[in-house]
Amino acid sequence: MGLFQRRRRLPAARRPALAAHERVLAWAGVGDSGDGVVAATNLGLWLPGRAERLGWHDVLKAVWSGRELTVTPAEPVAERDGWLVVADAPVLTYLLLDPGELPHQVRARVTKSVGYTAHHQVPGGAGRIAARRVPGVDGLTWTVRYDPGTPVDDPEVVAETGRLVAAARSALA
Repeated sequence: MGLFQRRRRLPAARRPALAAHERVLAWAGVGDSGDGVVAATNLGLWLPGRAERLGWHDVLKAVWSGRELTVTPAEPVAERDGWLVVADAPVLTYLLLDPGELPHQVRARVTKSVGYTAHHQVPGGAGRIAARRVPGVDGLTWTVRYDPGTPVDDPEVVAETGRLVAAARSALA
């Protein structure tokens, strides 16, 4: 944004139900008509057709093609002792003809939410361990996303993953 350029303001009629301390950082209309809006805030991403904000910590992957923003949300699968197993929720794709600062804000905010990430082998497969910053929560929230085909409920996999999460926590402490 240039020195004298003003940030585009999201019209009040298109503004999502923001929390008291939430502010819009960037937004873009979706498709040719621009009826739907994708809005990036300090707390997360508001997407057309969703009643609730997708927190930055819940975005597993976001890709900007130059015309389309593709978002892969995390879907909770199981809660373990001190960590959560997540999987890819259905991929969401939005055509943004005038994206403005939205792709930059999405990338920056998702990246900023990551405190730790590493891919590890476990018996019968592998998984990515991540620690994410969640607004309003002290410390990091730990998640594991297993690679396809990994036996996620196998006791050996659960035990080894727990050991790996504990080691990562210790390394960051």
